[in-house]
Amino acid sequence: MQGVYDPSIDGPLQEIVVPSELAAAKRPEQYILEEVQRCGYTDEAVFGIKLSLEEAMTNAVRHGNRSDKNKRVTVRYAVTPRRTVIMIADEGPGFLFDALPDPTRPENLERPNGRGVMLMRAYMTRVEFNGRGNEVLMIKENERWQPQTGSNPTDR
Repeated sequence: MQGVYDPSIDGPLQEIVVPSELAAAKRPEQYILEEVQRCGYTDEAVFGIKLSLEEAMTNAVRHGNRSDKNKRVTVRYAVTPRRTVIMIADEGPGFLFDALPDPTRPENLERPNGRGVMLMRAYMTRVEFNGRGNEVLMIKENERWQPQTGSNPTDR
């Protein structure tokens, strides 16, 4: 996942570390969504980022850290008018992305879970997992972004 985040494009990363509690997981979501709205993303993009954040944070807390309140979830992010970069890491053992069951197969349609990664991929421009499977990178390009000459590099 190295090389995807570009400080010359994305600006500095912000970091929030929260305990493995779903209530605490709402705090980074709130900060990120405020920035996304401030940068003029469409309502559809805001919805997609919100849903993807909820899914990724729930996965980190419940599946990665097994809701162990002694473990932490680290959220690093950069929001610019051009794109939003979000990295979420848990302290769990990770998982094999390729081993996830296909939630669209008939035998999986009635399962109550297993659609989070599919939703993240549907709403974000790019979704990747590190080799260990305990960190996700999500990028959403802002379709409203227009390059401006002579402006701040993070606005280009």
